[in-house]
Amino acid sequence: MSDESVSARRFVRDSMAVLDRLTGSSHEDVARAAGLIADCVRTDGVIQAFGTGHSQAMVLEVAGRAGGLVPTNRISIADLVLYGGEPPSVLDDPLLEREPGVAARLYELAAPHPQDLFVIISNSGVNNVIVEMALHAKERGHRILALTSLAHTRAVPAGHASGKKLADLADVVLDNAAPPGDALLELPGGGAVCALSTLTGVMLVQMAVAEASGLLLAAGERPPVYVSANVPGGFEGNLELEKRYAGRIRRTAS
Repeated sequence: MSDESVSARRFVRDSMAVLDRLTGSSHEDVARAAGLIADCVRTDGVIQAFGTGHSQAMVLEVAGRAGGLVPTNRISIADLVLYGGEPPSVLDDPLLEREPGVAARLYELAAPHPQDLFVIISNSGVNNVIVEMALHAKERGHRILALTSLAHTRAVPAGHASGKKLADLADVVLDNAAPPGDALLELPGGGAVCALSTLTGVMLVQMAVAEASGLLLAAGERPPVYVSANVPGGFEGNLELEKRYAGRIRRTAS
């Protein structure tokens, strides 16, 4: 039998407690996030989602999934190779996300329109490429929705020369309530195990999408939403919806 302080039962109990608090306290921020999303869709914008490391899991929740909004685009460091002509070996550098100039190049490759909304996801909110992307988007007039851990970002120094963190630059911040370092269950003798930010991040993303869809419906507009490609007619129907955003959203094998 596992130690009760580090067990499946403990993780379920503690993570559900956080989710319960989060869903009860985040409604105002979710409503503001939903307003940004709905405004973007109404103005024929695309939601540009960006994150690195495991935050890419949240990017996939935003961009190009069944039950999600069609006008969404995933920005990834791999775009340097897929669309930017860089050799695959450039991705061998585990510290690439700390290099200056990477975000500017990714922004250029995405070629966003002025009305596009940037959803930038980072648990710490301090990595160079994350802050650089937020600065780049802000300077060009884009609205920014951040998904981050305020507890983590407040506990660590800024990693960008500007001294800014992601939360400082966002129009709306969704706090995923993850602890510094993300892991929830403390281990005897130090360290911790079992990350929380994926659970809470998925909840916040889907709450915002649900609320934005409700806003669009209330205004008499049908949200452009993906159907699973694995149901009859789903793939063909999705292709038809994507035509409106041709050249602005990228769908690659993943």
